Amino acid sequence: MRGLTLILPLTLAGAATAQVPVRPHAELLGPRPPVPRHYVCYHAPQGPTVDGRLGDAVWDAAPWTAAFTDIEGDVRPAPRHRTRAKLLWDEAFLYIAAELEEPDLWATLTTRDAVIFHDHDFEIFLDPDGDTHAYFELEINALGTVWDLFLPKPYRDGAQADNRWDIRGLRSAVAVRGTLNEPSDRDTSWTVELAMPWTALAPPGQTGRAPRDGDQWRVNFSRVEWDLVVTGGRYGKRTDPATGRPVPEHNWVWSPQHAINMHLPELWGIVQFAAAGSGGMAFRDPPDPEARWALRRVYYAQSAFFEANRRYAGDLAPLGLTDLTGVTLVLRAGGYEATAAGARGGEWRIREDGKTWRP
Repeated sequence: MRGLTLILPLTLAGAATAQVPVRPHAELLGPRPPVPRHYVCYHAPQGPTVDGRLGDAVWDAAPWTAAFTDIEGDVRPAPRHRTRAKLLWDEAFLYIAAELEEPDLWATLTTRDAVIFHDHDFEIFLDPDGDTHAYFELEINALGTVWDLFLPKPYRDGAQADNRWDIRGLRSAVAVRGTLNEPSDRDTSWTVELAMPWTALAPPGQTGRAPRDGDQWRVNFSRVEWDLVVTGGRYGKRTDPATGRPVPEHNWVWSPQHAINMHLPELWGIVQFAAAGSGGMAFRDPPDPEARWALRRVYYAQSAFFEANRRYAGDLAPLGLTDLTGVTLVLRAGGYEATAAGARGGEWRIREDGKTWRP
């Protein structure tokens, strides 16, 4: 089973309407939480020069992420080109580098905040507090054209992206190994380098701050890759003869989403920030993954129940979640709130729009 019937329209600024699943594939919805990929982001003694080439010695101390996988995980074929990323930070910036193997360098979009995934692209998703709300997205193509946007909450929960929001003070650069938009030769790769000011990584009207030692953010990286053909000496997207439309793109990601939808922040990877240099901190498991996953199962089930009945369930039985223990569910005006106990005291909560928090 590749997908789910529960879908909502997704409209991005300037993009066509698409149907996307609001939850991961059904095989994932059991009692065991998925294990996201993780990365320790070390402190940089000095920031790199952002020229796209990744040649600064400071990058040598930063490990690469694991190679990207298909967005749906191991149920789909592995990507045909390797993609990987690395991160560093200091008091002023989050630094991100990426290397994308590519035999056919191609990009067309030159206007900032165009829908960059209509080209081959590299994408970044950042949720600082991990509550699935108030997160940031940046996309960049091989021409260095950027689209950055703020999302108050995922599209599935009724939000629209703020396309007017920009990462103030962003530094970005791209370098190509090959010839861009020239089909007559074979290319090697393109690399991306970015410096994102902490002050800009905040909701509109607010000011962000650098993380503290040991802080963890939910983060993911994505790569969109189109199948290309050459016509008249120019690249173009391969089309389906039956429809005349481009065949679907490939979506390759760092931490699998288990659905063709990047806007499931609860499934992103985890980046842990270390005040020390390379090797100075081990990754630690985030608190209470079982409790938080139990609440997320309630959210997925309630979304399906509401779609079928136009109301939320008042207890767990109609949701088919009688296996959950230590979870309480209360209806409230316009929605519901579910609570789960943490393993070491305290509790976690979730509400109808998916926001998860610890009171």
